[in-house]
Amino acid sequence: MMDLKAVLRTVPGFPKEGVTFIDITTLVRDGHAFREAVRRLLEPFRSQKIDRVVAVESRGFIFGGAIAQELGCGFVPVRKPGKLPAETYSESYELEYGTDTLEIHKDAIDSGQTVLVVDDLLATGGTAVAVLNMLKNFDCKVIGVAFVVELDFLNGRAKIGDIPVHSLVHYDSE
Repeated sequence: MMDLKAVLRTVPGFPKEGVTFIDITTLVRDGHAFREAVRRLLEPFRSQKIDRVVAVESRGFIFGGAIAQELGCGFVPVRKPGKLPAETYSESYELEYGTDTLEIHKDAIDSGQTVLVVDDLLATGGTAVAVLNMLKNFDCKVIGVAFVVELDFLNGRAKIGDIPVHSLVHYDSE
């Protein structure tokens, strides 16, 4: 089995001093590693009916789009403010180093649909919780949240609650 952690690049001091950035571009440029990551992200959810893959701007789009295409289901982008053209729900949240806001179209998910949330990284959990809070506006079932990388030492998983979380690569410390 391919070691996906070995394909990722770490960049100390980015985007600011004291932070080590996990760069997924080295993974997605490698066709075999990218295919393997998509397969593994989907693995625990494949047997479930998924109507929409909800993915977070911007690196989550890479994996979420590939998973939606693999499943033949719809793709829903969660974007930063002012990027979506129709009516949206919005949610502000705390980042590891600041605050931000996300938006989703109000007509993105139909009543009764099942949803898988995808992003590249789980750090403090703020982004994931913001997305899950917005999804409460829909009559949908969130079957899980999938991440390429999880920074275990930041305990973001604990904030997600009882929704299944699946991460491919774990970092225990900075």
